[in-house]
Amino acid sequence: MTMQTFHLPDVGEGLTEAEIVSWHVAPGDTVAVDDVIAEIETAKSLVELPSPFAGTVGELLVAEGDTVEVGAPIITVVPADETPAAARDAHEPTGPGQQPEAGGGSVLVGYGTGGEAKTRRRKKPEKPVASSVGVIAKPPIRKLARDLGVALGEVAGSGPAGEVTREDVLKHAQQASVFRNISTPEWPAVREKEIPVETPAAAPVADDARVEAIPVKGVRKATASAMVGSAYSAPHVSVWTDVDATRTMELVKRLKASPDFADVKVSPLLIVARAVLWAARRTPMINSAWVDGEDGAKILVRHYVNLGIAAATPRGLLVPNIKDAQDLSMRDLAKALEKLTVTARDGKTTPADQQGGTITITNIGVFGMDAGTPIINPGESAIIAMGAIRQKPWVVDGEVRPRWVTTVSGSFDHRVVDGDAISRFVADVAAVLEEPALLVE
Repeated sequence: MTMQTFHLPDVGEGLTEAEIVSWHVAPGDTVAVDDVIAEIETAKSLVELPSPFAGTVGELLVAEGDTVEVGAPIITVVPADETPAAARDAHEPTGPGQQPEAGGGSVLVGYGTGGEAKTRRRKKPEKPVASSVGVIAKPPIRKLARDLGVALGEVAGSGPAGEVTREDVLKHAQQASVFRNISTPEWPAVREKEIPVETPAAAPVADDARVEAIPVKGVRKATASAMVGSAYSAPHVSVWTDVDATRTMELVKRLKASPDFADVKVSPLLIVARAVLWAARRTPMINSAWVDGEDGAKILVRHYVNLGIAAATPRGLLVPNIKDAQDLSMRDLAKALEKLTVTARDGKTTPADQQGGTITITNIGVFGMDAGTPIINPGESAIIAMGAIRQKPWVVDGEVRPRWVTTVSGSFDHRVVDGDAISRFVADVAAVLEEPALLVE
């Protein structure tokens, strides 16, 4: 029995290899000349390969998904018993440079079909294949059709010269039902997979006169160490809310005009500080600290407030604090804030002034910022950010009016305080800014 071998032909694009996308036949199937036996994908397009032989498929020599070079054997066909010897001789193995003598229609460069056999066996009806030879469609459209199970030969093209478009394929596939049937891969047998992560090399310092290298030392080094330690040890959670601070601005104006505050600087920060003290007394866990010890972790709840004020100074960021701020009157608190600010600006803040803080306020509003997610000062559990106070449209009693509006935001250590306590605390601060009369007891 003669076995005919079909070699992968040059498909007319000058390419050297192609991938077997799918086989349209299986061993034992009967094929006729010009029946599509496989679909291959080159670097440029998808191509359907017709058979140059008639007979029974013997063996598929290449698996689906494999890439083979032009001229490699890909399938064998056993000639049909009814085929005369002369016809069989005309269908002996063909390579990439051989071509059967008689033409039943040359289909691809490198091989063609012989004269029509006197008798043919029809291909098994249970494996019908709609040919797309001659169909005009770009490679992405052919891939889409293959993914959706659409035979391009059955699609009427609406593009120029009958080109099949994406819309044509989707319409033919009745996209809503087809997409639900796209196969989903099975879960891998391996439950976990480790992917090694390489540590990136440090960026080299450019030897460029335009680049200035600043040594990290002093306040900057201490700040960097503290911020990294806080950011990567305390799980931060941040919240914020907008508030009508019009009455706060009115109170500040009245205090400035009061003889009792004639020699003291008064600003909205004073009201924010009092609001934080009042809210911390109502939610003590905000004023706590997480402490790791040899006998395990514990939470220290401080029943006093050393109120930290973040200050931008020529030396860098400093956070001096006002000791036992909860015991100070409005006037005394105003004087303490002024002294703290002047001392920090002059660079005279001592280490003792920065130790023992329990909660911090950062006034980012002076830089025109509305809100932020600040990093908690080490040893504390909360930091409040005061945003800029601006005139904005605000609904009051069903009417839109210009009001002084600000945003109260902050970050909190989620190991110490939960969402309900955080929300109550921020809401209390906002409530005081909206109605400072709450501070009157």
